[in-house]
Amino acid sequence: MIEQRERLLALILELHAQIRDAVVAACERSAVDELAGVVEDEQAGDTIYAVDRVSEELLVGFFAERVAPTWPMVLVAEGIAGGQIVLPEGSPEEDAAIRVLVDPIDGTRGLMYQKRSAWVLTGVAPNLGAGTRLSDIELAVQTEIPLVKQHLSDLLWATADGPLHAERYNRLTGEQTPVRLRPSRAASIAHGFAMISRFFPGAREELAAIDEALVRATLGPPQAGKAQCFEDQYISSAGQLYELIAGHDRFVADLRPLLDRHMAARGEALGICCHPYDLATILIARKAGVLLSDDRGGDLDAPMDIHADVGWAGYANAAIRAQVEPALLGALKSRGYL
Repeated sequence: MIEQRERLLALILELHAQIRDAVVAACERSAVDELAGVVEDEQAGDTIYAVDRVSEELLVGFFAERVAPTWPMVLVAEGIAGGQIVLPEGSPEEDAAIRVLVDPIDGTRGLMYQKRSAWVLTGVAPNLGAGTRLSDIELAVQTEIPLVKQHLSDLLWATADGPLHAERYNRLTGEQTPVRLRPSRAASIAHGFAMISRFFPGAREELAAIDEALVRATLGPPQAGKAQCFEDQYISSAGQLYELIAGHDRFVADLRPLLDRHMAARGEALGICCHPYDLATILIARKAGVLLSDDRGGDLDAPMDIHADVGWAGYANAAIRAQVEPALLGALKSRGYL
């Protein structure tokens, strides 16, 4: 069983490397305007941009040819019509051995404008049918797609019964070396990065108000000439998890699903939220020691599909969680979200 899992891990790492290299090559060849072109709007998950097509072209073919003959599978991924495909094609879904959740590029918007790295995400679970959940994932792999001007990128993986593994890849030399990533040990968000996601228009003023209430409850009112803490709106759930794993951020929360009623009361739609494929590698964050919850303070979990809206919060350690979570839940309750 362990040998089988190692073989599967090696194949997924190979696929991630192919996607990483193909996307970087496409970014080197193409102008920003070409990569940022909308190919299909809201097809099978998020908006599909031209740069997304580079990874999607590799995805199904690789799994069909290299993985499915040994591990019949249900592939669940952004960009696939209907959200999933059974491989080998024509096989009954109930005969699949594994269920594989993939986001070929998480962080498309930052990457296509060459602002921030994006990530390839894969989570593998035994096939438990439509009820398979993120908590069933037993193998997770997360690979950084670097900017054109960036020669180093990280790859992380973990199994349910093993530790976190992390390596740094040098795309100039081809070398991969171990790297130690560790969440922050600070006991407070003071003088550190802490944020509530508000990437897109629609409810940013409300999310900012919750953020402000949280900071005031934990650190007190603003001080003249001082910055009590900072934020970094990294438009990638995987990127946010990486920042927590690497010790760069101390607290991150994505509360967008809670604002559905708030937007409806204004006669407006909520807009896009985090989906399960964006969180396909939460096993890695947990193995690193990051503490994760849902947007109500409960266990973070979701079905392995492309449609569910998922709210979540991540804390670098128990002290940060003890400081922030009561203030966060208090701010949400005072505004009627809990």
